[in-house]
Amino acid sequence: MPGGSAGSQVVALGHHLPATVVTTGEVADRIGVDEQWIVSRTGIRERRMAAEDETVADLATAAARAALDALAADARYAEGRAGIDAVIVATSTAESAIPNVAGQVAARAGLGHPAAFDVNTACSGFCYALAIADALIRAGTSRGALVVGADKATAWLDWDDWNTGILFGDGAGAVVVLPHDRPAVGPVLWGSIGEQGELISIDPQQRVLRQEGRSVFRWATGLDDLVREVCARAGLELGDLVGFVPHQANLRIVDSFVRKLGLDEIRTATDVIDAGNTIAATIPVALSRMRAHGEFGAGGPVLLFGFGAGLSYAGQVITLPPANPPRSPAPTRDAAPGS
Repeated sequence: MPGGSAGSQVVALGHHLPATVVTTGEVADRIGVDEQWIVSRTGIRERRMAAEDETVADLATAAARAALDALAADARYAEGRAGIDAVIVATSTAESAIPNVAGQVAARAGLGHPAAFDVNTACSGFCYALAIADALIRAGTSRGALVVGADKATAWLDWDDWNTGILFGDGAGAVVVLPHDRPAVGPVLWGSIGEQGELISIDPQQRVLRQEGRSVFRWATGLDDLVREVCARAGLELGDLVGFVPHQANLRIVDSFVRKLGLDEIRTATDVIDAGNTIAATIPVALSRMRAHGEFGAGGPVLLFGFGAGLSYAGQVITLPPANPPRSPAPTRDAAPGS
């Protein structure tokens, strides 16, 4: 059997949000309610909408290229791209089941002929895919993985449905995972409640996303004990965290986690405010944006937790490497040798 790695680490991140912004005011006008009514219930002020001809594979590829560019720009991982032999895409809104999105991303990103497959657990999908990548690397099956969360939710919406039309947006986020000399992707906590799967579904006849909003809200706001267990599995206390990136379902759910878990002093993602619920993309997009804005620059444990359709959930604690230090400025002409 091939030798595995002691652990794996997320070493590069990237994201892509479509150019078109749809404000909550526009959504409110369409369904005939006050804008503040939507904001007070969801926290969402705007979301991004992909063009009609922009596919899930297009979104995923843009995010993948951003992560690969970040990898190439970091001297510590100059050879990392060559080790990527698995591409995993978490999505539940692909235009067709065949060909899968991951194979398209691998080809478009110029990654040769890696293993490529999609994971469909909707809003928890990125955490599932990251756990799989970590397991492949630890087992020695893979030398590196590109993991993407991408969804084009707006293609499946009934914009007049108050349970869904006010919530969702489009986007994609990606990470590169490489072997590490110690675990930097913690043990996953995952599970499903299939008997309640009908609470969120895509109607096969009408091909629109439906959900029972109140039931889903009650379920999601009762998951705080699972978040505690994710932290415990990593051997940490909640106070040890430097960040918390939950699925961006709506701001009331995020705020519920913060309040119940006592995370007021922890940097918590709130991307839902300006990106909406992008299903499997919410966690990697938020993680990438926070890193780009200087959050988590010194590394430290960040807890990821996804939950949603299925019903399914998954979470793990990750430790990012310290931010890539800026290159030293070139010496000036008068600089003394060796200075």
